Amino acid sequence: MIHSTTRPRGRSTAALFLSAACLTLSLSISSCGSSTSAQGQSGSGGSGTSRGSGGSSKASSSAGGGSGSSGESGGVGGSAGSGGGSSPGGNGGSGGAGDTAALPDASAVCSAQSPAVCANGGCASPPSCATSGPGLNDCGPSKESCCTSLEVPCGSFYRTYTNDGSGPADQADPAIVSGFRLDKYLVTVGRFRKFMAAWNGGSGYTPPEGSGKHTHLNGGKGLVDAASLADGSTPVYEPGWLASDDSNLSLTNDSLACDPSYATWTNSAGEQEDLPMNCVNWYEAYAFCVWDGGGLPSETEFAYASAGGNQQREYPWGSTSPGTASQYAIYGCNWGASDDGCSGLANIAPVGTASKGAGLWGQLDLVGETSEWILDIRVPFSTPCTNCAAFSGGSGRVNRGGSFRSNASPYLQAFFRGDYLYGTDRTVQFGIRCARAP
Repeated sequence: MIHSTTRPRGRSTAALFLSAACLTLSLSISSCGSSTSAQGQSGSGGSGTSRGSGGSSKASSSAGGGSGSSGESGGVGGSAGSGGGSSPGGNGGSGGAGDTAALPDASAVCSAQSPAVCANGGCASPPSCATSGPGLNDCGPSKESCCTSLEVPCGSFYRTYTNDGSGPADQADPAIVSGFRLDKYLVTVGRFRKFMAAWNGGSGYTPPEGSGKHTHLNGGKGLVDAASLADGSTPVYEPGWLASDDSNLSLTNDSLACDPSYATWTNSAGEQEDLPMNCVNWYEAYAFCVWDGGGLPSETEFAYASAGGNQQREYPWGSTSPGTASQYAIYGCNWGASDDGCSGLANIAPVGTASKGAGLWGQLDLVGETSEWILDIRVPFSTPCTNCAAFSGGSGRVNRGGSFRSNASPYLQAFFRGDYLYGTDRTVQFGIRCARAP
């Protein structure tokens, strides 16, 4: 039985704290711990380092067990809900009506990019894979390093499009993306355990203020805030980690067990080290990637990799149906399926299991397994966009890709924009993938 991930009813932006509501065998995402569900907002741009404030143009959402509804402005609807409560409807992209805007010429941006350093062995190995062990150096069919990071070349593409297998249509919101590296695998429990040891209950590592930026861009200033490009004002750049973010790290055995039936974390190393880490909030995902030598990918970067750049693919691997044999994606509780439908951890596979589902540049599990926390705030796309991200104008954080519970359509389609939750929310259906300098 295939289960869909649905969008529950939107809440106000008042502080509405969830109890330990957890994922059940219903169709919605669980959001556990003391956290608030984000209100979908589109609003006007704020300052470049702002992570909140904005307008309140709420997208449509569907309640309970219904399927995700379309967002405003022509985008497709949501992927995330919270068990026993509510999470926001999302704003769609800016739509595809009218003539398709021409893709911008990326040659000047691409030719100006410095030669890749890290991809040629010029950067230190990620600390999460500094030693050998389960979930560290045994990922995928070839049992390789779980920290393998693959180069994604510079180019341009449409952030908004559709594709039913016959080719892309309704293309809009062009963007240019400089080359970067995107990890081949989702972060495993084994890798996250190394970060937990470094964090040491809060007395050890925390990200330095300003860390996590895409420092290979714009002379070290990082990505540019899309809102500052759209209104023609002075460009505002990526803020990186803020000192105030430290207070949103709540890494305990209890918090990482946001639903014991599906949480992959264990208090001590065991048989789940090669499963994708889940139950982390956005701040914890970001902190992990910073500690590991990278950062979270922007939505434009992730969408570019998932779409296969200007190939604008239906699925990351092409247009072959994902089927139900878990060869292309872990979804619909097909992995470890039982007559009772979704049954718990048995439905979550070791990372890289769906080996036929590689994107154009080799990344696995870009859809399915877990949805992935993204750097951006969730707002409608704006243009122009050259190495842009959204740092203002809303409050919820982006996620992309479907999860082990999602239906194939639309959740596994490369162009699908998921709904979002506040950065302090945690769910068993969200995981982590890091981006890195080229």
